[in-house]
Amino acid sequence: MTRIGNSDLSVFPLSLGGNVFGWTADRDASFAVLDAFVAGGGDFIDTADAYSAWAPGNQGGESETIIGEWLASRKPSDVVVATKVSQHPDFQGLSSSNIRAAAEASLRRLGVDAIDLYYAHFDDASTPLEETVEAFGRLVADGLIRNIAVSNYTAERIREWIDISDRIGVPRPVAVQPHYNLVHRNDVEENIIPVAQEFDLSLVPYYSLASGFLTGKYRSADVDGQSSPRAGGAAKYATEAGLRIIDTLEEIGDAHGASIASTSLAWLRAQPAVAAPIASARTVEQIPDLLAGARLELTDDEVAALDRVSEWTPSAS
Repeated sequence: MTRIGNSDLSVFPLSLGGNVFGWTADRDASFAVLDAFVAGGGDFIDTADAYSAWAPGNQGGESETIIGEWLASRKPSDVVVATKVSQHPDFQGLSSSNIRAAAEASLRRLGVDAIDLYYAHFDDASTPLEETVEAFGRLVADGLIRNIAVSNYTAERIREWIDISDRIGVPRPVAVQPHYNLVHRNDVEENIIPVAQEFDLSLVPYYSLASGFLTGKYRSADVDGQSSPRAGGAAKYATEAGLRIIDTLEEIGDAHGASIASTSLAWLRAQPAVAAPIASARTVEQIPDLLAGARLELTDDEVAALDRVSEWTPSAS
């Protein structure tokens, strides 16, 4: 188990991404994935109110609705649910009124009394940050959420958020959710991790498997014939530099009897301040690799080898 910042949340060191629920995984498939994840020891689920508004026929909130129905059906103990605000079509931005309305809508869909971890999904330059921070603080005070977190914020804005929190007397964020993986490292390692370490924030990275590239399934930039809607996002990493990373992951994984995906997640878990990478699964068959990635411990030499092969790759930023 791993602790999220200085909160009272102690979670399995991998978060199941809910972005596929109601998109590439229907209700039954989503229930099966959630069942398998919890049966294997998982207890940390990540979603957002906007998931999956981009899919034809969806309006946003589909993932939260499915998770809420699963929670009501299964009644699991000690499951931690994280969700986010600012991108739902009906609840855009981070004004005080919008945050309150969006949180209440998420609570209804999830069917819970309080949200364990509530993220500002994307920064909102049109709203004064103090208004946003105050609004999150009131949600904690009123018992709608238990812990505050930020996603896709710059290091400077995270510092500003913390400064405002301290000045007005509301809880600080406990977690940061950045885009971070073996092919997208530089900004996070140079800017976000130092802030996280300074203020005891945990990293809960998304795109942990680079849209599937770090599973080893996409070794060509040619996506013709690929049925996955993520194939294009994964294939862009299939450069000479990217494929060297895959080869190194495969070599190290073979030494442990582990998959490329599990080894990639294990590298991410070994990075400073990382608590629980987020990875999604459309099928039950994908769950074992995720669970294994949460338990695999790489040696210092193996981590260093992956650091070297992925350092300053052209696709990193």
